[in-house]
Amino acid sequence: MIGTMSSELGDFLRSRRAALTPASTGIRTFGTARRVPGLRREEVAQLAGVSVNYYTRIEQGESHQMSDSVLDALATALRLDEAERLHLVRLARPAAVPRRVLGRETVRDSVLAVATSSTDQAVIVVGRRTDLLGGNRLGFALLGLDPDERPNMARQMFLEPAMRDLIVDWEREAHNTVAYLRNASSDATDDPLLAELVGDLSIHSAEFARIWAMHPVAECLHAVREWEHPLVGRLTLNEESLRLPDDPGQRIIFNGAAPGSPSAERLRLLASLVTAPEPEGF
Repeated sequence: MIGTMSSELGDFLRSRRAALTPASTGIRTFGTARRVPGLRREEVAQLAGVSVNYYTRIEQGESHQMSDSVLDALATALRLDEAERLHLVRLARPAAVPRRVLGRETVRDSVLAVATSSTDQAVIVVGRRTDLLGGNRLGFALLGLDPDERPNMARQMFLEPAMRDLIVDWEREAHNTVAYLRNASSDATDDPLLAELVGDLSIHSAEFARIWAMHPVAECLHAVREWEHPLVGRLTLNEESLRLPDDPGQRIIFNGAAPGSPSAERLRLLASLVTAPEPEGF
């Protein structure tokens, strides 16, 4: 695992320095031509206050004893956000990532009760590998799913053509899905089912493979999302994603519309079209 994480660390650092420009970081280039985009290793080393040789060894996976100050300096030099900083620490110190008992996920009845008690919002419960674990009938209807379906939402995003029509900004949401999976992968380095999911998507979706190679990292947070639903038309919904502390990696996701808005009316219409009983979880 250590060797793999060292390779991941180097790939991540290279992707982040390639995304920066000398102008954005205050580095003077004196008009010299640059054969590759982004910052050079020596420029990152300069910004971080370390030697070029030391930074090169880090990118090549030859240094595993980085101090907190070096990690912080690299994160600052590469303009990492909070999620990316945490990802950097996990990659640099894989032995510090807690090992978990991993397997097929279940969802607690009390969590399902919270999801199904909401009638004016579309609610789903998603696991650490983006498996759909449960929800209310409006949540399933929003996704165009039957209440007894339990797909993996990352597979749906990249392998189900209908999702490209359902989600207005599919490219952005696809990028967010990959960023979440990359974050989850560094948090559960010994999860074979997660690794299998990433490998399968990399083989069967060129878009997934392209975005995965960019090393995006992000948590699932609140957002405003647009949907083009085949039954009720355009919906602009506010999404809130809440983590379940007792079930690491699981999230309960609420999608609701602003009161009095056209989207609120359309969401109510969608709810009226759903007549099936509330689904159960695993």
